[in-house]
Amino acid sequence: MKAFNIMLKSINDVKDFVNIVNKYDFDVDLTSGRYVVDAKSIMGIFSLDLSKPIRVEVHVDECSDFCQEVKSFIV
Repeated sequence: MKAFNIMLKSINDVKDFVNIVNKYDFDVDLTSGRYVVDAKSIMGIFSLDLSKPIRVEVHVDECSDFCQEVKSFIV
């Protein structure tokens, strides 16, 4: 598993992030405070506090391609 923080500053950022995550078969969770949502769910992401960094947990050992695609969101 790999974990890092991201910022999603706009609706387009959320849409782009979800489109990237949905290309992959492994599970990705987003954590903000005590809430954990599926990163493949746009509605789930909008239930989080997007004004703060969001923790991403990738549930696979090898995710370098995924990390490369989302690097513009990483803080």
